[in-house]
Amino acid sequence: MKQPHVITGQEDETRELDDEPLLKRATLLGRLLVTQDDDLLAIAAEWQAAGHSFRGIIYSHQMGPSIGQMFEDLELLCISAEQEELENLVTYLPLL
Repeated sequence: MKQPHVITGQEDETRELDDEPLLKRATLLGRLLVTQDDDLLAIAAEWQAAGHSFRGIIYSHQMGPSIGQMFEDLELLCISAEQEELENLVTYLPLL
């Protein structure tokens, strides 16, 4: 069975998972984590400082771009960036 390109927290039954276990789960699955949760920025910084690897975080502030703009930016990232280019980084939306 081919792995879907996108999996939601609801589909993965991780919707209520705390932030750090959620980042661990995304890393285990080899997935970028798309979030609007500010707490994950601090966790990412801690992981970067400690040398822990993660597949990447894509962050958008809750008062930031519209859902439509987020999808356009995510599509652009998927088309133009290799997975390895996003590893251990936080990418901020909107893309400028």
